[in-house]
Order: sequence, then C-alpha cells, then structure tokens
Amino acid sequence: MPYRNLSVYQKAYQLALEIHRLSLGFPRIEQFELASQLRRASKSIVANLVEGMGKQESPAEVKRYLRIAMGSCDEVRVWLEFSKDLEYISQANYEHYDFRYQEVGKMLRGIIKRNTNS
Repeated sequence: MPYRNLSVYQKAYQLALEIHRLSLGFPRIEQFELASQLRRASKSIVANLVEGMGKQESPAEVKRYLRIAMGSCDEVRVWLEFSKDLEYISQANYEHYDFRYQEVGKMLRGIIKRNTNS
C-alpha cells in the first residue's frame, strides 16, 4: 500500500485519530452533531486521499478525489472554529490543529499541482 509512505497520508491519518479522541470530550448534546461532523470530515481527508491514489490510471480521477480531500480539510477547519467559539476546545488547541490542517491542505495542493503538470 504505497499511500502509507506519503507524508500527507501519515499526517492526515494521525490528525484524524487526534481529532476523533478530542471530539469524544465534547458535550453529550454535540456527539451526534458537531463532534460527529468533525470526525467524519477528518476521516474523509484520509479516505479520499487513499481512494484517489488508488486510481493512478486516471489522473483526472486522482485530482477529483484529492480535491474532495481538500474540501474536507477546509471543512475540518470550520468545525474546529465552531468548536473553539462554543468553548469545546481551547484557543491553543484550535490554533494547533488549524495550523496542522493548513499544512495538510498545502500538501494536497502540491500533489494536485504535480498531477496537473504531469
């Protein structure tokens, strides 16, 4: 499974695990709403990255899945902002995870750019 060697996969996977654990501490009322959305979006990045990289025979399909992963990355950042503003996570946690998701987004854009230039 060559995708496991990609640093963007490793970062996104680790972040999804951390976000999953973090969101389990949200209030009970949010477990089926905000926490669930946050968990799904963080895992969607990894899932779409893997699915896209598995479609190496079609550069257009690879880009499509990577763009979906980028959209999920942006979605996580929005849910993190809601989490901060609702005081479910600290400002420091928000900044920490937002920065790391910005990095993942840049890495995904880099892969898309490389696939476009090939």
